[in-house]
Amino acid sequence: MLVTGFPAGSLAANCYLVAPGPGEECVIIDPGQDAGPGIEEVIAAHRLKPVAVLLTHGHLDHVWSVAPVCGARDIPAYIHPADRELLTDPAKGLALGPGQQLFQGIEFTEPDDVAELADGMTLRLAGIELVVDHAPGHTRGSVAFRHAEGMLFTGDLLFAGSIGRSDLPGGDHQELLASVARVCLTLPDETWVLPGHGPDTTIGAERAGNPFLAGLAPRPAGL
Repeated sequence: MLVTGFPAGSLAANCYLVAPGPGEECVIIDPGQDAGPGIEEVIAAHRLKPVAVLLTHGHLDHVWSVAPVCGARDIPAYIHPADRELLTDPAKGLALGPGQQLFQGIEFTEPDDVAELADGMTLRLAGIELVVDHAPGHTRGSVAFRHAEGMLFTGDLLFAGSIGRSDLPGGDHQELLASVARVCLTLPDETWVLPGHGPDTTIGAERAGNPFLAGLAPRPAGL
């Protein structure tokens, strides 16, 4: 399995490329601000062929480049329907003041091909299987992507030493904690966590040392 990535843009959102190995098809996760050149560099270095873009949520720092990246290679983007409107109107996910414009009025568009994610669905793309876990709390449509070999792409749900913010439109702190308990804390300690910002970590390290998880118990789905 090839997993590589880089922080994109001024907010350093992690963009990942995942493939069975070099020279294979791949998926791109969260192509943020100015992510295009970094993506092209990784594709060239590992001889990859992107087949889809996966979005953990609709905030602008994670989706900024989705339309040009998808358009350049004629590939679909996947996003949860609760966040889909943020692709064309990212200001709805931000706390802007009256009359305040987003980045001098830059306009954003959906890719030509958008597929919607659902909780529990399995994506079979590029020779990889990823399970979608709906994880609201940071945004209404936040998801995590889980691989059976012990990887979890958490977006802005869980970070090394922290959790996502819940003070923006669509956020809810208690819902966020419930998502962490259900999506993350039910996994083995050795699960590799690849977050939307900052360094990677493991579930065990966060269970033991993340102050935001103190007293939070695993919460299996349906409980």
